[in-house]
Amino acid sequence: MKTKPPTFSVTTASQLHDAIDRLLPLLRADAAHAPAARALAAAAASLPPSTLLSNRLLHLLSSHPASLPDALALLPSIPCPDRCSYNTLIAALSRSPRHLPSARALFDRMPHRDHFSWSAIVSAYSRHGRPLDALALYRRMQEEPGNAGADNQFTASSALAAATAARCARAGRELHCHVSRRGIGAGDAVMWSALVDMYAKCGRLDDARRVFDGMPVRDVVSWTAMVERYFDAGRGGEGFRLFLQMLRAGGVRPNEFTYAGVLRACAGLAVESLGRQVHGRMSKSSIGDSCFADSALLHMYSKCGDMASVVRVFEGMPKADLVSWTAMISGYAQNGQPEEALRYFDMFLRSGTRPDHVTFVGVLSACAHAGLVDKGLELFHLIEDKYGIVHTADHYACVIDLLSRSGQFERAEEMINKMAVKPNKFLWASLLGGCRIHKNVRLARRAAEALFEIEPENPATYVTLANIYASVGLFDEVEGVRKIMETKGITKMPASSWIEVGRRVHVFLVGDKLHPQTEEIYALLKKLYAKMREEGYVADTGFVLHDVEDEQKEHDISYHSERLAVAFGIIATPEGSPIKIFKNLRICGDCHTAIKLISRIAQREIIVRDSNIFHHFKNGVCSCRDYW
Repeated sequence: MKTKPPTFSVTTASQLHDAIDRLLPLLRADAAHAPAARALAAAAASLPPSTLLSNRLLHLLSSHPASLPDALALLPSIPCPDRCSYNTLIAALSRSPRHLPSARALFDRMPHRDHFSWSAIVSAYSRHGRPLDALALYRRMQEEPGNAGADNQFTASSALAAATAARCARAGRELHCHVSRRGIGAGDAVMWSALVDMYAKCGRLDDARRVFDGMPVRDVVSWTAMVERYFDAGRGGEGFRLFLQMLRAGGVRPNEFTYAGVLRACAGLAVESLGRQVHGRMSKSSIGDSCFADSALLHMYSKCGDMASVVRVFEGMPKADLVSWTAMISGYAQNGQPEEALRYFDMFLRSGTRPDHVTFVGVLSACAHAGLVDKGLELFHLIEDKYGIVHTADHYACVIDLLSRSGQFERAEEMINKMAVKPNKFLWASLLGGCRIHKNVRLARRAAEALFEIEPENPATYVTLANIYASVGLFDEVEGVRKIMETKGITKMPASSWIEVGRRVHVFLVGDKLHPQTEEIYALLKKLYAKMREEGYVADTGFVLHDVEDEQKEHDISYHSERLAVAFGIIATPEGSPIKIFKNLRICGDCHTAIKLISRIAQREIIVRDSNIFHHFKNGVCSCRDYW
């Protein structure tokens, strides 16, 4: 039931102040109160002119976009508008990029500007995607006479945010020197954190660390930011070491954002043992009751292929929210258990929580992995028809993945040609993956050409296209792809696989012979291959890109990194226990076939997380149903 707009009888300045105090929170919450605010402004016109009263009305009318035009209309009627009048309107207009030109026009009209005026306009340009203009304004502020008082920690922080957004290390360093010389924000934690953030995001992580080490006081926000910057830069070891240093430092306790950042890194690096230690520490603190941190745990365990732990965390949560439900659905989809993903989606809908666009990405991904074309298309149409959510490029990418996995390329191409948004790299990569499965050379070329435009330096596209050519014997085309890569200086990322045994990570490359147990590993593989051949296994040498003799091809493919890691896992872990392998690239088709057979021969569950999804191999069957 809507609240009835209040009515006001205003005959004195005191009554106007009281009316504004009552109406301000109501208007901020609901545009329906805009007419009452207009009526109040009209009633105030009968009172004696007062800049103070006019500024209060400006503050009221500018508190909601619905009444902002009325605030602008009020400004000319103010007898002597002061800096507060202009600043109120500039701050309100700066909230939207659409009103940025109007905010700038007002700013330029101001007879006198203070630090609030400069900070508001610099920050607005930075926030709305125009950081270079923001930096130019900051330089103008420094050059114009009479602005010494405006050059403080607030305006400097806004300028630093602009340098960060522009990824302009030179401008950021100049700002750092300037604030250091002037002593601006010397004791302000926000300023120091902004400097750390600027250097880190501009790719100067060592400079960021020097600033961090020089901070007079480091709070949990600055510690968390520095730890996360290491993880973002792919320097996980240093990030973990700094996190441990934070724990030992005393006086600063990690919060839910700290733990979430560390857990994301554990997920990305697939170091489950460290993730479990972090989980244990969280459980001993009040952080264990945080939905945000619990959702990070769900993500970490699902990325490590441990869905049993995911379920335990989820069931132990006081109340599941949208993020945790979505993490469950996406986790099951990525771990090759689409039926469970769809079951949790049904439970989620029954809970009364409304899905968002991310939830549907997980559900559509589950349909793609399960090959449920009709179900996936039904859900795709429900996104807009029932829930009013606009289809995103990721939704289309999931449906293209669904159609191309099932070989329905005509429908996939028709959807691409008619889709309402521009196809993204995930859509084209999904189409290319489907072409790899079904050896569709024509569409593979189209998908690859689109990806070359989006990510011309990404070696994965070139390698996948070459694999498709090789699988159908088009070795001249394979050589052509290789020459293009050489011309552009693009090198294939070396394949590597790793396994964690006894809290130690063992890494293997293709044909690796550096491991201390190499002889045992190769001897075991030889025995396994003999048993596999007895069951009818013949190496699919179409995945070897060289036009060489079949015997050489079979040798090349027999010692891929994931096979070496699997063999070591069988040797180094207790009999009957699961083996968990991680690979930086997509698993090749022949290794997929081989590991299915090895899982049955060795009577082991073998879990492989490649760059795409998890493969759970058990008794000769893979959870991906041979579509990945």
